[in-house]
Amino acid sequence: MEIHEWNKRYRLREHAASDFEAPPAPLLVETVTRLAPGKALDLACGTGRHAVWLAEQGWNVTAVDGSSEAIAILRARAMDRGLKIEAVVADLEKDEFEIAPSCWDLIADCYYLQPNLFEPAKRGVKPGGILISIVHISEFGQPQTPRSLRPGELEGFFKGWEILHRHEGLANDAPHRRAVAEIVARRPANA
Repeated sequence: MEIHEWNKRYRLREHAASDFEAPPAPLLVETVTRLAPGKALDLACGTGRHAVWLAEQGWNVTAVDGSSEAIAILRARAMDRGLKIEAVVADLEKDEFEIAPSCWDLIADCYYLQPNLFEPAKRGVKPGGILISIVHISEFGQPQTPRSLRPGELEGFFKGWEILHRHEGLANDAPHRRAVAEIVARRPANA
């Protein structure tokens, strides 16, 4: 979908259960509960289910999305909860947000696929830091789309990183019941 379509979706609250009421992805929760809070970047954050939860856990969160409607909702959610989240409107496909190198203890890229974003995101993670990626994958017999990877493809973006978790199959996340690939990877200390 184009950004104007996302803005319409959020403005009309067309998918309230997934956009406004869903808890954070179980993989994010499971991973973060084992980490000390630090600086987190939530890429393509939507209305902020992950950003809000991370801030509630004590993380210093920056959340980025191309939809101004989504960011306005995230800012209101943060204000209502007394949370400080840096919420940024930026079209990631147009490189409107620069991921600072070695800046983030955690980068979450959940349910957003932009293959050329993997390298800047990996460079943005501090040595020893974590990158979580969840993307849709094409299922057997389905055609490849620009918003999905082939099975086995996601792990290839993380060669040389310590893979802490990998999964391919149905998502364990209520708003996303299609097949996904999940990776939790740690940047090597010497990279």
